Amino acid sequence: MKRLLVTLPLLFLPPTSWAETTEQLPAACVSKLRDSALKAGVDGTFFDNTLASVTAKPELLERLNYQPEFKLDIWDYLASLVDDERVSEGRMMLIQYESALAQISRTYGVDPETIVAVWGVESNYGQNTGGRDIVESLATLSCMGRRQAFFSRELIAAIQILESGDFERELFKGSWAGAFGQTQFMPTTFLRLARDGDNDGKRNLITNAIDALASTAHFLQKAGWREGQTWGFEVKLPDAKAPPVVGRRSPRDISYWAAQGILRVDGSPLADSDSGGKITTKTDAALLLPAGPNGPAFLLLNNFKAIYSYNASESYGLAIAHLSDRLRGGQLFATPWPTDDAGLSRAEKREIQTLLLARGHDIGAVDGALGSRSRAAIEVEQARLGHDVTGRAGQKLLQALRANQ
Repeated sequence: MKRLLVTLPLLFLPPTSWAETTEQLPAACVSKLRDSALKAGVDGTFFDNTLASVTAKPELLERLNYQPEFKLDIWDYLASLVDDERVSEGRMMLIQYESALAQISRTYGVDPETIVAVWGVESNYGQNTGGRDIVESLATLSCMGRRQAFFSRELIAAIQILESGDFERELFKGSWAGAFGQTQFMPTTFLRLARDGDNDGKRNLITNAIDALASTAHFLQKAGWREGQTWGFEVKLPDAKAPPVVGRRSPRDISYWAAQGILRVDGSPLADSDSGGKITTKTDAALLLPAGPNGPAFLLLNNFKAIYSYNASESYGLAIAHLSDRLRGGQLFATPWPTDDAGLSRAEKREIQTLLLARGHDIGAVDGALGSRSRAAIEVEQARLGHDVTGRAGQKLLQALRANQ
């Protein structure tokens, strides 16, 4: 069960700052949307009032084509999403919401660490939920660009949410693509799966963390989460050559992978040793090599499918999985990524911005988001240092800027 749209976590900013423009929604499109809304049971007057002041935002069409899950190298993607800051804050959230998470876990069978990991990746624990008017965003995408039928369904669902009174229109803000709340549900997903976690009569995923956590656990449960089983684990290959069957869509049982000479990364057998273990020789698993056979390798179990269904990206799923392990006290992946220029944590990105400011570059605020001005400054510094001019910031640039203070 997928969210039907791969929406990037709000912790990533798009590569450029598009100009904000407005224009009227096409009248024919609004009329068609109104007819569909009425068929779905929306009151006509409510529909008219909701869209009365809405204008289109054409710049959203460019954002629709930018998804860092598929454009960034995996080591860059994970470096920001699963850094020490997010791990530390996540552990504090586990303590702060210990009682609520325990109840949610008992109800839905999903462990607290995985629930909190989704929360951390999607909105940095509720700190970045998005500030765009959901109706405006979805109305724009319903009338312009590709996938209009999909966004039209989401728009009608958004209007139904407002009509039901779970929260006021002024609060109904989120991402440019229509996802909202602390764990970023699309409107149709909200209607199907949102839960009132604290029994106050509302399903407020925007300002109520407990509702958001309960809804996320319910989503994962319905996506097939198996209580007590891990998402998967890191393994090591017998050599630097990929086995004949690789990929999330090509599962085999554990005995098959053992016969290929694959072991857990610590050298132990793949299956649990005692008869009561959750992973047996018959357990299905798929081999993921996100950076090829020379990088970290993972056997993915059923619960990875549930995480993947939240946002259809292997990089995203691995970020959730890895953060959940780190929240349990796990370490970084044992096998290094096959690069000589690893990615940067958010703290390291802020340090680079500080160093760029010290060199006189006008990059705006030091926020850890390397936007267009930061990248332009990075290109200048890369040229000065004799590096390849790419606009990408990695460990090589950070070390060089530190050495040239």
